[in-house]
Amino acid sequence: MTAFAPDSLVLNRKLPLWYQVSQSLRASILGRTPDASLRLPTEEQLAEHYGVSVLTMRQALKELEGEGLISRHRRRGTFIEPGALRSTPVRLLGSVDAIVAQQSGERTTVLGHARTPVAGELLDHFPDMPEVVTYRRLRRDRESGEPTNWAENAVLPEFAEAVDVADLERWPMTKVLRDVVGVRISRITDTVEARLADPETAELLQVPLLSPILHYTGVTYDEDGRVVDVARIRYRGDRFSFTVTVDAH
Repeated sequence: MTAFAPDSLVLNRKLPLWYQVSQSLRASILGRTPDASLRLPTEEQLAEHYGVSVLTMRQALKELEGEGLISRHRRRGTFIEPGALRSTPVRLLGSVDAIVAQQSGERTTVLGHARTPVAGELLDHFPDMPEVVTYRRLRRDRESGEPTNWAENAVLPEFAEAVDVADLERWPMTKVLRDVVGVRISRITDTVEARLADPETAELLQVPLLSPILHYTGVTYDEDGRVVDVARIRYRGDRFSFTVTVDAH
């Protein structure tokens, strides 16, 4: 069994530190390898890893404990709950790590990838590009094997060349682009709306045709203001909910 190793995090001083740490650690927990230890490092070790105070780390852990992802035991330590629910609503607060956490923790199958013409709703995002590389993935609950969502990512070809498909079976595209490919992400614009399941979605998610689904669109921009990825994810309506929290400070 390997030791649990949380991902690195670049802190944004404009957002609450405890929130950023909790979302980064949440993504690490949900995306952990099967042989990783369930025991977390100590509060002090985690605080040093993230570059925050122990008090901030404690608040982040309290958030994850409230979600049922971890349990804390006096003198024994903090442990990941192996049967923790993965459909807990994510509070989106402008953090890239919140997006990663939202998309982590499920068994992912890459259905295929190929160069495709820029058409339809993608034209607004890639007006000067004749083609993008499209990746199609199906995600399932790790325990039950039930399909929960399927995703299409349209990625700029220059970055797609550096994407290893094997990484997409473990991590969300956002994390692969940022942490593996090295894209300097400046912002992500999210849109969530209710739609009806088309034939392909109904078949992949095993839901009735025209049943309600949640349709998520995430547009990722780099530091030059270019769109580098457009994610279109169809969630089963009976498995997910979204909460958006607006920080007033």
